[in-house]
This record gives sequence, structure tokens and C-alpha cells, in this order.
Amino acid sequence: MDLQDPPAPTASATSPLLLIGNPNVGKSVIFGHLTGRYVTVSNYPGTTVEISGGVCRLGGAEREVIDTPGVNNLLPSSEDEEVTRDLLLAREGFSVIQVADTKNLRRALLITLQLAEMGLPMVLVLNMHDEALARGVRVDRERLSELLGVPVVATVATRGEGLEDLERCLDGARRADLEMVYDADLEDALTRLEGLLPDCGLGPRALGLMTLAGDDGLLEWLRGRTSRTQYEEIQRVREELSGRKPEPVGYVINRERFQMVDQLLEAVSSREETARTGLTSVLGRLSVHPIWGVPILLGVLLAVFEFVGVLGAQTLVGLLEGSLFDGIVNPAATRFVHAYVPTALLQDLLVGRYGVITMALTYALALILPIVSTFFLAFAVLEDSGYLPRLAVMVNRVFTLMGLNGKAVLPMILGLGCDTMATLTTRILESPKERVMVTLLLTLGVPCSAQLGVILALLGGMSITATLIWLTVVLSVIFLVGWAASKVIPGETSDFVLEMPPLRIPQARNILIKTMARLEWYAREAIPLFVMGTLLLFALDRLRLLALLEAAGRPITVHLLGLPQETAQSFLMGFLRRDYGGTMLYNMAIHGRLNHQQVLVALVTITLFIPCIAQFFVTIKERGLKMATAMAAFVFAFSLTVGCLLNLFLTLLKVRV
Repeated sequence: MDLQDPPAPTASATSPLLLIGNPNVGKSVIFGHLTGRYVTVSNYPGTTVEISGGVCRLGGAEREVIDTPGVNNLLPSSEDEEVTRDLLLAREGFSVIQVADTKNLRRALLITLQLAEMGLPMVLVLNMHDEALARGVRVDRERLSELLGVPVVATVATRGEGLEDLERCLDGARRADLEMVYDADLEDALTRLEGLLPDCGLGPRALGLMTLAGDDGLLEWLRGRTSRTQYEEIQRVREELSGRKPEPVGYVINRERFQMVDQLLEAVSSREETARTGLTSVLGRLSVHPIWGVPILLGVLLAVFEFVGVLGAQTLVGLLEGSLFDGIVNPAATRFVHAYVPTALLQDLLVGRYGVITMALTYALALILPIVSTFFLAFAVLEDSGYLPRLAVMVNRVFTLMGLNGKAVLPMILGLGCDTMATLTTRILESPKERVMVTLLLTLGVPCSAQLGVILALLGGMSITATLIWLTVVLSVIFLVGWAASKVIPGETSDFVLEMPPLRIPQARNILIKTMARLEWYAREAIPLFVMGTLLLFALDRLRLLALLEAAGRPITVHLLGLPQETAQSFLMGFLRRDYGGTMLYNMAIHGRLNHQQVLVALVTITLFIPCIAQFFVTIKERGLKMATAMAAFVFAFSLTVGCLLNLFLTLLKVRV
């Protein structure tokens, strides 16, 4: 191994910018700073991986900015890494902003070496600089910049520190002044590949290393860009090299790269042992303690319940729904419509029983908005504090009993925000079996934020016994189905390896940005569905089909579940949107049309009921039509069975809830 000094061209002042880095290093924060609100989000073609793009305005010029998925290696082992690899292959003339976690610089420098081999102009950002200092990690930024030959910037992105320095460095992005020289067998194979590989923005050496390292996805790309003779010779070179190595070639390449990384780290970094005695450090350790972690977990859940279920669902809903909409908005709208809208049909459409104003907007703005607002705030605090990975550690032992590991809790926690997006994030799980199991559990028993808010609101007005019964039934069902699925679904599960970030004091700015972004999503995506659902109910009512549906569901809703006949509407609308069905139950409960036992049975049933239509379509995309349909059919029958058994149990034992 040795260092060479290739030419180091600088980037164009108008070249596109590509953000690359390991997961959870703050790329999105830097992306948001550079692009502001000029952002688009779309799936990368042929995948479910989302790519964020925007425009950065620097020095009077506009530059395109793309935020790539977090990667640990540019030799892909996941769909996220494949997308980043494909972006590097597809784009030419761009500069790279590599974002690194300063306290975990070793894994970041592995990517730096690969970017250097690709000959890409780059700037290295040492983010989370404050956390590194708190842990006794010192990095000589100037020395690192000198060794790499690229600008190196220290930042604390969450507080905006160093971001102006980053902007000033972007025009000076350069190709790194180093290149790895590998062992003789590898270098011989690379020489033989010269002239066989097609031209692309990455250069033949980097492309050759990716090919030799076993990037099978790259072979299809090469097949379409080389002649048959060239492709066969490329395959022959790979096979001969593999035959000379007792270990996988990719492992050998990474081992030699890490040797170079360790040389760089030794030259630029030092670590001092520090006594981590601050409050956040102590809480961080206690939160994963097998004993003390339990009361902390219960305290967090209680705080979320009080904030969402009491403040949001009772106090704020009471103000908006009771005082504002019922007292002012709806009476004024009704008077206006009856005075100026000529036909009874349009009047009923706007302010009738299934009116756009009196039902759709009242539900969306007066009942759901305060609940999801408080939930989004609470969830943003948990995210920004770094508590969610600790939650994964705390539940790992329980998840292991049903064939999963603690990492599976992360998509399920995200499901408390949105099950549709959580279904997409099951890609972080390493085995197909785990992805299928977690998708099933998301479909079955994880309520989304809006639905959970309504559930907490209803439970907040009942006894602690009702809350414990609901929680026990739902968690027991999730555990039972997960355990059974682990026995039925073929395949293996992965080991539990998870990076543990430090516990932080949440930043108000970050919490506000995340909450406002999610509320914008709610306004854009959810409110129109409330209107659509109301219009559907209005049409079904006018066509006398709603009564037929209620009558068809009467044997189950009335005789088995013990619920009023009109609750069939809630389950019907729950398929359009989960929280809409829950909101209809909430409206019935606060107007005295459901007693406490009926509320509890309805809550358990609708919590376990079939997914909303958006999640169903995403499940089709992720798992296929056959699997998605089978999951929905199972969940439909299973949820009604559990609801019927719970009603029978409460009735026979005369349990007071």
C-alpha cells in the first residue's frame, strides 16, 4: 500500500452537489440549510427509496442539491446503497459533500477513500463536532485537509454552527490527493480490466474495484455497455482473482482500505478518556439499564399520554371543537349556506349530517389537528433527543422471543407516525423474513399518529382499567401473531447491531421544523382524504347504500361486537383512512351514543382492523399483491374475532371499564 499524487481538479461553481454520508450523520439538516424550502421528494426509479432534491443559491448562482440515502459502503449491500451507487454512475460533473460523524470518523473515511478513487471533487464535513469534543475525540482538521487535499469543515448542523464556512468552501471542492495501491494480484487484475470497462464519471479504476469486489448489480450495468467479448473477459478476470484469494475479494479490498484509514486516523485524531458525568450522559446510560431503563420507559410513555391524550385530545379539542366550531364556525356556516345556497342538496352537502364543513373540516381541524399536532411535537422530541434507539435496546429481549430483534421496533415506532411510511422503512431490516413479519405487525396492530391520538383521547375519558385492557390486548395480539409468524414464515433473522447516539437535549428549532413539516404533510395529504371520505358517506347515504351496508354488518357489529349499527360506518371509513374511522367513534362517544364497554371493544377492533388504503397499496408495492391481500384478509378476520371475544369476556365477567 502506498500513496500517489494524482491531479486534483476543482469543481465548477455551478456543478450539482451530491450529499453522501453514513446513516444518521446530519445530512438532512445540512440539506435543509442549503435548500431552504425549495425541495422536491420522489422515489428513485424502480425503487421505493426516496430522494430529496432542491436548489442551493450561492453567490448569485443556483446549484442543484441531491440528498442521497445513508450508506456505510459504496459497494452496495442494500437498496439504499444501490441507489447511491446508481446516482454516482448516472451523474457526471457533480461535486460531493461528504457528511461525517466526527466521533465515528473511521467508518466515514472508508467512504472518503472510495470517493477519492472515483476522482470526485469533494468537501468533507465533520459534523457533530460538539459531541466528539464531549467524548474526548480531537481531530486536527487542518492536518486532515492537508493529507486528503480537500476542504474539511467542522460543523454542528443542528445549531447552525459551521454551515456558513461550508457554503464558502463549496466552490473549492477538489479531488482528494491520494489513491490506494493494493496488493499485486489486485493491481494486476485492475490493469487487465483497463480498456474493457466503459467510460463513466467514476473513472476506470474505481469501476474496476467495484467490479472485482463483487458488486453483482453492477454486472447488469456493464452487460449493457460492453461487447460480449469484453463482458466475458471481465468475468474471467473476476473469477481468476477470486480463485487466487482464500477470502472474498470485497473483504480483502475493505481490509486494505481500513489499514489506510487507520493510518490517517493515527495522523489526525486523538482520544482522551473523559468522565461522562453530565446529566444527559447519566440519563443515557440509565435509559438502557435493564432495571432503571424500565421506569424511564414508563415515564416517557406516561408523559406522551398526558401531553397527547390529555392536553391535546381533551383540552385543545374541547376549545376547538366545542367553543370554536360548534359555538361559532358551524352555526355561522349553516346560516350563510341556508341564506345564499339555493338548493337543498348543496346545502346538505356543505352543512348537513355528512357535510364538507360540518363533518370533514370539523373532524380534520377541530378533532384531529390538535391531537396530531401534540403527537408530532412529542415524537419530534423523542427523535431529536436520541431516545428511540434506546427504546430499541430496551425491547430487544421481548422482540427476540417472537423471532425479531430490537431494530424491528424502529419501523414500528415510525408506524406511530404513519404506517405507510413505516412500511417503506422495513427496508432497514436485513432479512426478507423480518421485513415480512414487521409489515404484518404494522398492518395489524400499530395505530398511526392520528388514530393513536383519537384512541388516547377516548381512553383519557375512561378508567385506568380500560386503558390497561386495551394495551394488554393489543400488545398480546402483536406478540402472539409475531411469535406465530416467526414459526410459519421461512427464513433466518439477523443479529442485533445498532449504533447508539448520545442522549441530547432536544433543539427547539429542530423540533419546530420537523413538526411543521409533518403538519404540512397532514394538511396536504390527510385533509383532502377527510373531504373525500365525507363525500363518499354523503353519496352512500343519498343512494340508500349506507343503510344497506349497516344492515349487512349488523350480525357482527350488533350481535357479536355489541356495538350500535352505525359503527359499521367507522370500520368502512377506517379503510379509507384509519384516523377517520377512529374520529367517527370519538364523535359517537362524546355525544353519548357509546357506553364505556362499547368504546373499549370498538377501540380494540379498529386498532387491529385492516390498514388504510394508502398502506395497502404500499404493501402491494413492497411485498406483492398476493402477500398484501393475504395480510389484509387475515387482519380483517382476526380483528373482528378479537373484538367479539373481548365483548364476550367483558359481558360474562361484568368487568367495569
